[in-house]
Amino acid sequence: MEKGAITTPQQLKRLNISELNGVCEYLRERIIGVVENNGGHLSSNLGAVELTVALHYVFDCPDDKIVFDVGHQAYAHKLLTGRDGDFDGLRKNGGISGFPQPKESEYDAFVAGHASTSLSVATGLAESIRQNGKRDRVIAVIGDGALTGGLAYEALNAIGSEQLPVITVLNDNEMSISKNVGAISKHLTRLRVSKKYTRLKGEVKRAVSAIPLLGDGVIHLLEKGKRFLKRMVLSNKIFEAMGIAYYGPFDGHDVGELVEVFAQVKNKDKPVLIHVITDKGRGLKSATVDPAHSHGISSSGAKSGKRFSDVLGAFMTDAAARDARIMAVTAAMSIGTGLEEYSKAFPERFKDVGIAEEHAVTYCAALAAGGMKPYFAVYSTFLQRAYDELLHDVCIGAYPVTFCIDRAGVVGADGVTHQGVFDLSYLLPMPNMTVMCPTDGAEFRDMLEFSLTYNAPLAIRYPRTYETEREHAPIEYGKWERVYGCGAKTYALCAGNRALDIAFAAAQEADIEIINCRFVKPLDTEMLRELNKSGNAVITIEDNVASGGFGQSVLCALNGDGLKARCVCLAHGDGFIDDREIGSSLAASGLTAENLIRVVKSLEKRR
Repeated sequence: MEKGAITTPQQLKRLNISELNGVCEYLRERIIGVVENNGGHLSSNLGAVELTVALHYVFDCPDDKIVFDVGHQAYAHKLLTGRDGDFDGLRKNGGISGFPQPKESEYDAFVAGHASTSLSVATGLAESIRQNGKRDRVIAVIGDGALTGGLAYEALNAIGSEQLPVITVLNDNEMSISKNVGAISKHLTRLRVSKKYTRLKGEVKRAVSAIPLLGDGVIHLLEKGKRFLKRMVLSNKIFEAMGIAYYGPFDGHDVGELVEVFAQVKNKDKPVLIHVITDKGRGLKSATVDPAHSHGISSSGAKSGKRFSDVLGAFMTDAAARDARIMAVTAAMSIGTGLEEYSKAFPERFKDVGIAEEHAVTYCAALAAGGMKPYFAVYSTFLQRAYDELLHDVCIGAYPVTFCIDRAGVVGADGVTHQGVFDLSYLLPMPNMTVMCPTDGAEFRDMLEFSLTYNAPLAIRYPRTYETEREHAPIEYGKWERVYGCGAKTYALCAGNRALDIAFAAAQEADIEIINCRFVKPLDTEMLRELNKSGNAVITIEDNVASGGFGQSVLCALNGDGLKARCVCLAHGDGFIDDREIGSSLAASGLTAENLIRVVKSLEKRR
């Protein structure tokens, strides 16, 4: 098969099953080639190739709606829906997104990027179709890892109770980013035993069919007893109790079997769940052997750097040996947040709650209430999902939970759904919450050491990497650090390492004093009062949206003191960021040394 040979799913329908296998081979080669160069989600996409081909072969998209959970497995879908020619630009500026994006194609039914959402989306789409008197189908593709999220069960309950004709495809690869946990994972493990049943059924049917004259009659009797036999082999009570018919499990890499199953359920007017077993990383040995570390890979030209997560992992392992109260908690991200080695060293004080951030936050609050010292390591974009729990369960009780917020600020290739530019805005208004921003690994270690004796909610937010380490003054609660320049009348107040790097780069041409605002909350009001003098200028720099962020907090404090100094806030504007490169995202928001120099010179002219 040649590049661009299939531009619409309708072309698939002209092929036979053996030809579909050839399509699958091409899709795998294309995905591997592009992802190894551009970066992206590899193992999850390789595992969903046959499943995606079978869905598009049977269903009639875009009228029928395929909703992908998370979106980590949508590359084959993109290739089959007219984007093969653009696939080389995956995750690059001007190129296609790494996740489903309706603005990009009518075949993308809904935006994705966060887990456990597909079933709720499917519920709304199915109800809209019913209200409009149409017969289009809605198919939700959800992984077994995403079933650890509570939102999925709220939607399953709605689908079953309202008997919406949603087709749920459970893509069970027994492997999310981190090992699946909890009762649902154990239940699916038991269901996988029924693969033996499926294999046995096929062998018996073939053998009986060969019996002259009697074959068809015996098969009829066997079919009548199939339900009883199936119940003997496995239990589907979780789904069936919700009013959702269960079928499977089936081989997720047998296109012929998948096409047959989907064709059988296509026109059912009640909810069904199709359970398919897939191999994450299928077709690439390295991804199959280590699917977790092949889940998301960086582009071949990506810049390296020292990772804050490595600092966290080393600190937690050391601190846990010193303090028996410490517990580390993650939401299916033990590798990404740096806790993999800790989990091996202290398995009894490590908890992976699965894709359940809301539960993780309340769980940590209760751990703290019980006398433990919990640390929740989480990406900024995913902590958004637990806003209510942060406010209600942690901050009201002022429980000493430490939130280690990774991937804060702009993130680059993962695009609009993963930007960590809102955390300051939702954390700063919360009473009892302290917020810190380290500029490098050494300062991060100092902050973590500070957290051991701090007895209230604490959030430490940081991007993925840092480049250099500097010497720092000891941590003093609520106090900032003067790090460069003296006697200037323009002050660069930097929140975090990217802000500090911008200021240092600008200092070569601008007369500024640089202040490391390691505490974003509380502000160093004593220093602010000192800076708030006529003729002075204060410039705040942050990798966060302006609304509700650090700069607005500073401006509010200066106003409260009777504003005398000029104040300019550099931050991201009021809009979603879908830029695929960190540097250009910062530049688009004016978060560059060049723009800082222009601002300083403009303030000097006014002065």
